[in-house]
Amino acid sequence: MSIKWTDTLEIAIQLADAHPDVDPKTIRFTDLHAWVLALPEFSDDPNRSGEKILEAIQQAWIDEVE
Repeated sequence: MSIKWTDTLEIAIQLADAHPDVDPKTIRFTDLHAWVLALPEFSDDPNRSGEKILEAIQQAWIDEVE
């Protein structure tokens, strides 16, 4: 399976699994961007993300851990 920037819920689930000790409310977008790119199944253009996409991923991650 290949993950794209638009797969915000799947990204959030994988980030929650990969970084269980991180509070997603405190993450910087630069770190979030790097962590998404580091996901094994992620395969999208690194430059296609923007603040809105990162905010959506962050919110999905917050919802996932709460």
